[in-house]
Amino acid sequence: MKIFVTGISTDVGKTIASSIIVEALEADYWKPIQAGDLDNSDSHKIQSRISNTKTQIFENSYKLNTPASPHLAAEIDGIKIELNQIQEPKTKNNLVIEGAGGIFVPLNEEETIIDLIQPDYKIVIVSRHYLGSINHTLLTIEAIQNRGFNVSGIIFSGSENKSTESLILNKTKINCIGRIDEEPYFDQNVIKEYADLFRDNLFALEKSKI
Repeated sequence: MKIFVTGISTDVGKTIASSIIVEALEADYWKPIQAGDLDNSDSHKIQSRISNTKTQIFENSYKLNTPASPHLAAEIDGIKIELNQIQEPKTKNNLVIEGAGGIFVPLNEEETIIDLIQPDYKIVIVSRHYLGSINHTLLTIEAIQNRGFNVSGIIFSGSENKSTESLILNKTKINCIGRIDEEPYFDQNVIKEYADLFRDNLFALEKSKI
């Protein structure tokens, strides 16, 4: 199973959610494009938060120096991101693929994050509550569906908002994998606790046709 983790915006908790999914499934992890924080990248954060010994973390296809939109970070580095240079790693294990920002974050002048999604990916959206987040969540889901893909599940991140969550789930009919509370920190123990909570719902994705 290949799970593509995307968010409704930047800084909504994709890497925390990815850590939990990786730990729950003892899956491998791959972030195709890392922009900035190369000494403390999302791959490093995943490695520090998981406790299983099975996970393999694959190299980024692009490592960009500037913490900016990938197209701009690449331009600053004097290169252009090419989709044919982003090759999914080969593994017999489950694979978690983490996007960058939202689905329309540009990779170059023509393509965006959504162009990384393949037909065999299970798409999981991370939604965090803020003013406008309902709109951003519904737009993200509709845009993905308009590309001919289904959204397999949603993870809510941050302080609970029952009204918002209920509205989104009722309107979209998408399964909720779980919610991540506003924890004071996320270490291996906290990630493992969430992994135990989410595991059954994540394995159910494998049986789902979506």
